[in-house]
Amino acid sequence: MRGQRGGACELATLFESATTFGRDTLFKIGFVSLGYVDLALTLVAMRRGFTEVNPVMAWMLGYPVILLLAKVAVPVGIAWLVPGRLLSPSIAFLMGVLGWNVARLLAP
Repeated sequence: MRGQRGGACELATLFESATTFGRDTLFKIGFVSLGYVDLALTLVAMRRGFTEVNPVMAWMLGYPVILLLAKVAVPVGIAWLVPGRLLSPSIAFLMGVLGWNVARLLAP
């Protein structure tokens, strides 16, 4: 009986987290925006002859619909469901990845 109640509580918590979308909006916009910048930098790098080192991303580059779904819909869904402040580690990681990508693109 406790397991059933736990499931209902977990579902309620999920819906409650969706209502936090209006709170911590800057974290959420930052998270989604950094994902879009990452996609743009990846596409620029591909046009300049770089190769993608992430095997999952390399595979997705061959399937534009899946790539857009993964890079557009998934981050928006995560931002919708996760309280904004919990996105801070992901934002920091994405900023590091973007810094690395920009450094590689600007290197001679």
